[in-house]
Amino acid sequence: MATKVSTKIRRLNIATHRDLGYFFSTLIVVYCLSGLALNHIDEWNPDFIITKQAVPISPALNPASVDKTVVESLGKLVGETKYKVFDVPTPGQVKVYYDNASFHVNFTEHKGLYERVARRPVFYHSNLLHRNSVKGWKWMADFFAVFLIVLNVTGLFILKGKHGISGRGKWLIAAGLLPIIIAFIVHELA
Repeated sequence: MATKVSTKIRRLNIATHRDLGYFFSTLIVVYCLSGLALNHIDEWNPDFIITKQAVPISPALNPASVDKTVVESLGKLVGETKYKVFDVPTPGQVKVYYDNASFHVNFTEHKGLYERVARRPVFYHSNLLHRNSVKGWKWMADFFAVFLIVLNVTGLFILKGKHGISGRGKWLIAAGLLPIIIAFIVHELA
């Protein structure tokens, strides 16, 4: 009787692990990609692609005052047809704002800097989820975290014998604690 019960529990454990693994596989990959991206935030912008372009300004274009006509002619230089707003930070300069772009022009130096910002495909939305920046996502993230724990624990009991938790599994679990212990020690020494 006890063997029948343990066999049923074992089968339920394996089925739970398998089904949760399938169900959460895409979300696990999304979180892993986002985690990699966010780990290297000092080396690149994981959310946006920012392109900058130096643009020479003709000396003939040196207006005494900046108006709508001047701003529209500047837009043609960078392929923009509709601006949102512009301002004059200092005499001889103008900054024009477009959808997801800006153009800072210095008439005195006859140069401009055009900057365009675009969402980085896949990573932008993945990072929103990872940082819980989507309204209501906190509860899904909590649900996901709980089921990752269940997925992990059920995985510990799939194999039996020398390859299972009572064999080499216990030593691998212990070894898995080492990076955490080292991180705490390094943090405390810093």
